[in-house]
Amino acid sequence: MKNIFCVFLFIISLNVVAQKYADTSYYLVDSLSLDDLSKGDVKLLDSCLKVYHASKQDTSRIKTLTFLIEEMVSNDWKKYQFYQYEQLQALLKNNPSIKVTNALQLDLAGAIGNIGYIYSIQGQVKEALDYFNRSLKIEQEIDDKEGVASSLNHIGLIYNNQGKVKEAVDYYSRSLKIREEIGDEKGIALSLNNIGTIYNDKGQVKEALVYYNRSLKIYEDLDDKEGVALSLNNIGLIYNDQGKIKEALDYYDRSLKIRDEIGDKKGVAFSLNNIASLYASQGKTKEALACYDSSLKILEEIGNKAGIASSLNNIGAIYNTQGQQEEALDYYTRSLKIRKELGAKEGIAISLNNIGYIYKDQGQLKEALDYFSRSLKILEEIGFKAGIATSLNNNGYIYDKLGKIKEALDYYNRSLKMQEELGNKAGIALSLINIGNIYDDQGQLNKALAFGKKSLTISKEIGSPDRIKASSRLLCNVYEKQGNGMKSLEMYKLYVIMKDSMSNAETQKATAQQQAKYTYEKQKTIDDAAREKQKALDGAEKDKLIAIEKEKKETQQVISGAILLGLILVVVFLLFVFNRLRVAKKQQKIIEQQKEAVEHAHDELEVKNQEIMDSINYAKRIQSAILPPAKLVKEYLKESFILYIPKDVVAGDFYWMEQTSGKVFFAAADCTGHGVPGAMVSVICNNALNRSVREHGLSKPGDILNKTREIVVEEFDQSEEEVKDGMDIALCSIEGMKLEYAGAHNPLWIIRNGEIIETKANKQPVGKFDNPKPYKTHSFDLKQGDTIYIFSDGYVDQFGGEKGKKFKSKTFRDLLLSIQEKAMEEQKKSIESTFQTWRGDLEQLDDVCIIGVKV
Repeated sequence: MKNIFCVFLFIISLNVVAQKYADTSYYLVDSLSLDDLSKGDVKLLDSCLKVYHASKQDTSRIKTLTFLIEEMVSNDWKKYQFYQYEQLQALLKNNPSIKVTNALQLDLAGAIGNIGYIYSIQGQVKEALDYFNRSLKIEQEIDDKEGVASSLNHIGLIYNNQGKVKEAVDYYSRSLKIREEIGDEKGIALSLNNIGTIYNDKGQVKEALVYYNRSLKIYEDLDDKEGVALSLNNIGLIYNDQGKIKEALDYYDRSLKIRDEIGDKKGVAFSLNNIASLYASQGKTKEALACYDSSLKILEEIGNKAGIASSLNNIGAIYNTQGQQEEALDYYTRSLKIRKELGAKEGIAISLNNIGYIYKDQGQLKEALDYFSRSLKILEEIGFKAGIATSLNNNGYIYDKLGKIKEALDYYNRSLKMQEELGNKAGIALSLINIGNIYDDQGQLNKALAFGKKSLTISKEIGSPDRIKASSRLLCNVYEKQGNGMKSLEMYKLYVIMKDSMSNAETQKATAQQQAKYTYEKQKTIDDAAREKQKALDGAEKDKLIAIEKEKKETQQVISGAILLGLILVVVFLLFVFNRLRVAKKQQKIIEQQKEAVEHAHDELEVKNQEIMDSINYAKRIQSAILPPAKLVKEYLKESFILYIPKDVVAGDFYWMEQTSGKVFFAAADCTGHGVPGAMVSVICNNALNRSVREHGLSKPGDILNKTREIVVEEFDQSEEEVKDGMDIALCSIEGMKLEYAGAHNPLWIIRNGEIIETKANKQPVGKFDNPKPYKTHSFDLKQGDTIYIFSDGYVDQFGGEKGKKFKSKTFRDLLLSIQEKAMEEQKKSIESTFQTWRGDLEQLDDVCIIGVKV
């Protein structure tokens, strides 16, 4: 039976070219294009068909077809499987001998099982289960225990994909028990692997790792390299999901090396695909595309159309993350076309979903909803619960953005319910976050708080930085609105830590840790004061309860005494009144003490908060000191403006100016990060620019950036950890009507006669970089009326407008062209006003720095 492994991999794709078909009388099946097959498959066909046509015994022919089906890589193996199935049925109708019948029944069970597999990958679940159960029945009748175990395993896989975890575990366990009885070590390892996958899907990664490692040990003992590679790959997937990139890459590399050694081209392609997805998650686009490309070439070579479709899908995802949505849409569409040809419903649903994401990002919400709904319909048809849960969430997101909150909540809650049924903790956490955000927006803070807390707890359990980041962000907002400053600050610190842990630059993590440590030391004093206050309040409450209890007892005594001795009532009443006066006086004193403690703690809190703000404001003063004053800018660049809008009190963006030997240098720079970490990096980079010009006497922008990079790298190399922080920058020099420019990522725009002349920068930052190249100096002869613009990416990347989209470079170009008749200060006002209007109520995404100079 065709081997089926329960492995969850990322996906990719490419076009199919029609070829003339092979002779059916010899090749047995229709629509077989030899040009589409790999050399290995063509050779396999030739050798097997020679044996097939030369054989006189039916059983020999069937065995030859079985070998061909098992070994053929191309999807055309399915055609031979259906052909073999028809031959087996015809042969059994002739009532052969018992011996031949048993042999043919064994082959028939395998053929039926393979057809079940074909239907399963096409999303025809009902048909797949029917064939797997038919195969199981035959295997039980002929007492083929190995086949029984295999069929049980396949049925378990179907139930697992449907989200019927209980049934899946039952079938996997029955399969494992039989394999242990017959000593099928390889089968045992496969069953352990599949059970591990169920635990992984449920978010129980510790249990999943136990099963995967047990499977790995058996494969190693058997020296089954293909199985070892499979187990290593699955362990790598777990570490990848946990954000443990180093460990994931190690396991992926070990799996890839083995697959390459044994010539498992399909496995090599999938390993490359997984490594590519890991690089993509780190933002290493170049490396990711290289791996995807290598994987795609292999899949095309072996004619694996399903893999090709997956590869195209993944390459599309890379282009999408780079903002190249037209290219992404092209790859997604090509992937969808192949999946429709294959009838792979699950793949079709994935492609439709990804196209929906493109439209979502473009703000075309109705189109996105159409694709998400079509995807959901297919997933519901095939009963793929994991996909349904994700699709429900996507539909909910669109309704949320359309302002249809009731519908959004319905979809989010349906997704949450299904994720809980599946035991998918990552999915549960996401649904809780989405529901919590809606309640936060509606002002239902208690509900938002409950959902946020639950999501954070689950996110910490599974160790997901992305989910922890989103949960802590939600809780930070809720606590702030509730006036709980200390808890809000705690959640914000966690949000920053998670955000930095997901960033590419290692140094951002170190800087965030330093900031967190500093804030923690400040906050600890506040927390201690709060605990003392609470302790005092708790003590007072206890005294109050004791006093009330005592009062009740004494009142009861008075009532009882009044019934027995009316004469004593007056005396007891007087004693009671005296006691109440004494207790009231004591309570008043306690209340006054509590009030003093609260006021003292409040004063301390204000002092500590003020100390934190004073420190940040002092950091702002330090950063402001490195920026050239407006008077100096106007002295050397009379017709100019600088628009500088930090995201926080301090910024990672900065502008720079220097004048020497008749040349005026000016630059717009964007350092790694923003806020306090970004500001720290900006001071180092600013100092490096100054030293390049003042100490080393450099005057060419390219030379200045080369030296600046050298200084910055030297500064960060003093750290015990590898630091890759630095900056993107556009650096210009003007001398008379001569302009020179060099850049790192940030371009130069010159507007002349109503057109923009763009000069692109070197695609490398000023900082540590693999295989760095010298920065190029570009020279220009300026003309009267030319306007020069340099800028960081904060302006064009800002989300806003009616659809919450990015501003983008094209819109910025149109804006600049529309204000050319205005004076430079008026241009500045127009640019700033447009930015604030576009941003609206949305959070500013990044620091903004734009410099404009008119000649």
